Amino acid sequence: MGEFDAAGEVVSGALWSRAAENRHGEGHGEHGGICLNCGARLLGPHCHRCGQAGHVHRTIGAIGHEILHGVVHFEGKLWNTLPLLFFRPGELTRRYIHGERARFVSPMAMFLFSVFTMFAVLQIMGISPPAEVGTAAQFEQGLSFARQNTESALADARESRARAEPGSERAKKLDKRIAGLSRDLEEFKKIPVSLSRASGKGLNFKTGWKRLDKGIEKANHNPGLALYKLQTNSYKFSWALIPLSIPFVWLLFFWKRRFKGYDHAVFVTYSLSFMSLLGILLTIAGGLGLRLNIIATVAVFAPPLHIFFQMKGAYRLRGWSALLRTFVLLNMITFIVVIFALLLLGLGLLG
Repeated sequence: MGEFDAAGEVVSGALWSRAAENRHGEGHGEHGGICLNCGARLLGPHCHRCGQAGHVHRTIGAIGHEILHGVVHFEGKLWNTLPLLFFRPGELTRRYIHGERARFVSPMAMFLFSVFTMFAVLQIMGISPPAEVGTAAQFEQGLSFARQNTESALADARESRARAEPGSERAKKLDKRIAGLSRDLEEFKKIPVSLSRASGKGLNFKTGWKRLDKGIEKANHNPGLALYKLQTNSYKFSWALIPLSIPFVWLLFFWKRRFKGYDHAVFVTYSLSFMSLLGILLTIAGGLGLRLNIIATVAVFAPPLHIFFQMKGAYRLRGWSALLRTFVLLNMITFIVVIFALLLLGLGLLG
């Protein structure tokens, strides 16, 4: 059965086949040629119906060209998107919602890029929770053993230092060792035993969902394994954070009919993308030796500030209105994270 071109002319299967067999023939890819994708007659170098180029390649070099074009094309959009995502997120969200999309990476593409990059960085940096933590009693026993070993090593170092010749290289090395062991011992003393006992309480409730209750029981028995599985599996289901978050954002504007579900989806997806990219930057900064207090400060204050400015700009809110909604949303985020973790537990991914 034939196909109709844009002018209503039938492009028969035989004509289509001849065009496909003569890809390198005279006139193919020029005005009057036939699109090998949809069969429409070409009116220019690209098909006006499906957008495919009139001239196609069948060479090994064409594969490299397509890869390069895809990377450069995405990169061009990426450099248009990243500055706005970091410094003017509200403007980026508003412009994308209102139709300015060709120059920006789409919210979902940016989200997938940021999530995959984040977990790649975590794997490269070797950052992961221990797979085995054990019970609270085992934790206390390990903590006590480590503290005793540190105290013993510190006493030996001080004894050796007393016998070392003042000003010698050995004395200097022992001074550094004593200082390091003293710091370690102070850190151990800052960990209260009551905290380790409290950490062993876990989640003591039943939901009635057998799979979820079983997952909670396993997580309580070995929280370290649950954390490890959370890291290794969460990226596969991180997309679930988008539909989980949209209703909470909708609640902030449900009486304003001009804001649609699509608007909230774009807001949420770009926001989650920023959070992932921020995690990447802080992880790399920590690996390069940036002070922990600086990293912690940025991690605490950057997300709420970003949400505030994104909400203010995307929805064109006044400052006090955006601030109030940001405060409410930050509290809702706790429930979103809990729901996400319970979802993974219910699916048996953390047990």
